[in-house]
Amino acid sequence: MSKMSEKIRTMFREGDEKRDAGLTTPDSIARVDNIQYGPDEQWQKMDLYRPKVRGNDVLPVIISFHGGGWVYGDKERYQYYCMSLAERGFAVVNFTYRLAPEFKFPAPMEDMNLVCTWILNNADQYRLDVDHIFAVGDSAGAQLLALYCDFLTNPACEALYDIEQPKGMKLQAVALNCGVYTFPEKFEENDLNGLLMKDFLNGGGTPEELKMINPIHHMCDDFTPCFVMSATGDFLQEQLPGMVAALTSHHVPFEVHFYGDKTNQLPHVFQCNVRSEDAEQCNDQECAYFRRFCK
Repeated sequence: MSKMSEKIRTMFREGDEKRDAGLTTPDSIARVDNIQYGPDEQWQKMDLYRPKVRGNDVLPVIISFHGGGWVYGDKERYQYYCMSLAERGFAVVNFTYRLAPEFKFPAPMEDMNLVCTWILNNADQYRLDVDHIFAVGDSAGAQLLALYCDFLTNPACEALYDIEQPKGMKLQAVALNCGVYTFPEKFEENDLNGLLMKDFLNGGGTPEELKMINPIHHMCDDFTPCFVMSATGDFLQEQLPGMVAALTSHHVPFEVHFYGDKTNQLPHVFQCNVRSEDAEQCNDQECAYFRRFCK
C-alpha cells in the first residue's frame, strides 16, 4: 500500500468518526445487517434499511456506492447517511465493496453488479420494487457509479468487461455527489489521484487504463438520468462542468445543483453529515428527484 493510501485511510476515518460521533440507529428505521451478497465473507457484505412506518410495503430502492478515494470506506461509515435516506421512504442498500490496494479495478464494478443481482433475486423477500431502483454515489463512488451506468447503458462499454449484467437490471435515476468524472492522459507528479491510481489500477495508471475508468468517455445517449451536485468547498468542484457538458451533449435528462455560498463553504461530500441542514436540503431534493420516476 502506498503511503498516500495509508494516509487517506487514517485521515478519512478520523473525520468520519468525528462527524458521526454519538449517532445511533433512529427508532424509525428497521435494519438488516451483514447480508452476504458475494463469496468474500470479509468484504462483500451489505445492510438494508427500511422505514418502519411503511411496514411490508413494496418500496423503491436506493443503492449507495460509497466514496473514499478507491482505497477507503465501508458500510459502517455510511450507515447514518443511508438510514437518513431510508427515512424519506426508500429501502436503502448500503454495501461494502473490495478496495484497493487489496483488490484492483474492476473489483468495485463487479461488486456493484453482485449487489444489483442480489436485489433482483431477493426482491420478494425484502419487499423491494425492482421497477424503481436508484443509486447515489459520492467522490470516487460517483465515478464508479457513473461508470456502472455506462456499463448498463452502452453496449460498447459493457463489452470491455468480463461481467454479466443482471437480466432486467435498470437504474431509473442516480445522484452523483461531489464526484470525479474525468482523468488526464497522464498525471502530474504527486497528483493525489495519480498516486491513488498506482494502488487502484493494475498498470498503475496507463493512458489506456485512465480512458477505461473515465465515465465521460463511455457516455452514450441512453445514459441514466441524474441529479449532479457539488459545493462551494468541494475540492472536486472543477469536475462538475465537464459532467454537465457531457450530459448536455448526449441529451441526457439531468438536474445540476451547487450548494453553499461565500459565507457558507460546504465541504466535499457534505451530504453525508446528517446533522447538517444543508445535507438535509440536498438529500430531500435528491429523494424528491427520485420520486418523480416512481409515478
